[in-house]
Amino acid sequence: MSKIINDFRHYPKWIKNIMNRFMHRLLLSKYDYSDLKFLNYGYENLDSEREDLELEEDDESERYCLQLYNHTISGVDLKGKDILEVGSGRGGGASFITRYYDPNSYIGLDLSKKLIRFCNKNCNLPGLSFVYGNAENLPFDGNSFDAIVNIESSRDYCNVDIFLTEAYRVLRQGGFLLFADLRTVEGKEILKNQINEAGFDITEEEDITKNTLKALDLDYKRRYKLVDDKAPRFLEKLGKEWSGLRGTERYESFAEGSLIYLRYLLKKP
Repeated sequence: MSKIINDFRHYPKWIKNIMNRFMHRLLLSKYDYSDLKFLNYGYENLDSEREDLELEEDDESERYCLQLYNHTISGVDLKGKDILEVGSGRGGGASFITRYYDPNSYIGLDLSKKLIRFCNKNCNLPGLSFVYGNAENLPFDGNSFDAIVNIESSRDYCNVDIFLTEAYRVLRQGGFLLFADLRTVEGKEILKNQINEAGFDITEEEDITKNTLKALDLDYKRRYKLVDDKAPRFLEKLGKEWSGLRGTERYESFAEGSLIYLRYLLKKP
């Protein structure tokens, strides 16, 4: 049983999606919101001359995960705008953007009803709400949002082409899709073609793999402790893989370049 679970990343996407849902439910049962707000791999600025992002004290423990959100939305003024996040997870990113960037409204959408209940309970802020929905069939009218945030979510979708078409549909003219996710070398070219087919203009395209690796190195102790403290023994290896700890297949794939972390700023013309 343990070997089947730990090797699931090599299985077809539909099996991986089942395992992902299982892991999310496990995380909900094991980790309170105060323990864990983010599930992404993080970002660290490699330019020593740039100033660090100023954070509230309660946000400091998950700085690198939060910096990924901050970098992904950089270049777009979200103040007073209507924002949708597709794949909002545990709600940490939605809370951060709402508190720091003052949008008019922010809706987090996720395929897990339990996660939606979790977020609506723990992320209680004016203008912020969470709804159940499918990234490939967004439950909104066209031209509803000024920006869409999509971070470390798209790689698990059954059909990325449909998601991109849906994102284009619900964005207003001149709106942005703020996107960050991993792809293989071959997957990078596929993604770029999918973006072009959906009709988006690529305003910015960036490989941030080195930034993610640096973040994983700096965040190693916290990530290791989260797994070591609460992960069941038979899921310990999978927990480390999910966390991207040094020595895991995920970390080594980033290090050797077979897996790339990409950031896109996409505009609906």
